[in-house]
Amino acid sequence: MEYNTTLTTCTYCGCGCNFFLETLDGKLTNTIPCKTSPVNEGKLCIKGWNVHQFVQSDRRLTRPLVRKDGELTEVSWDEAISYTADRLKKIKADKGPDSIGFFASAKVTNEENFLMQKFARAAVGTNNVDHCARL
Repeated sequence: MEYNTTLTTCTYCGCGCNFFLETLDGKLTNTIPCKTSPVNEGKLCIKGWNVHQFVQSDRRLTRPLVRKDGELTEVSWDEAISYTADRLKKIKADKGPDSIGFFASAKVTNEENFLMQKFARAAVGTNNVDHCARL
């Protein structure tokens, strides 16, 4: 039996709380707040306490899906990116850039969210950007 803890930073919001992820035989089992972190001082919100659960969820998507004949079908990353780019170009050409909206995630880093909103504003030309992390 192999037990490890790994210090990391929570991805749920911009606070930057630190915690340790516990692993047992390579599987995430628990979250422990970092008591020496100047940001969260050994405390975590409910999302931080349960952050280890979404990583191994059997409901988590691990491959891109594209709807074909009414069914979601696994496809390669190249096919998914090409399909998405083509659809965005067509929607923008037909209905204008403000017909497209972007919804960011609390489960990625602030830098990734920044890139997403930058893409929305600079590449697509819309300010329709929102985020799901509301504390």
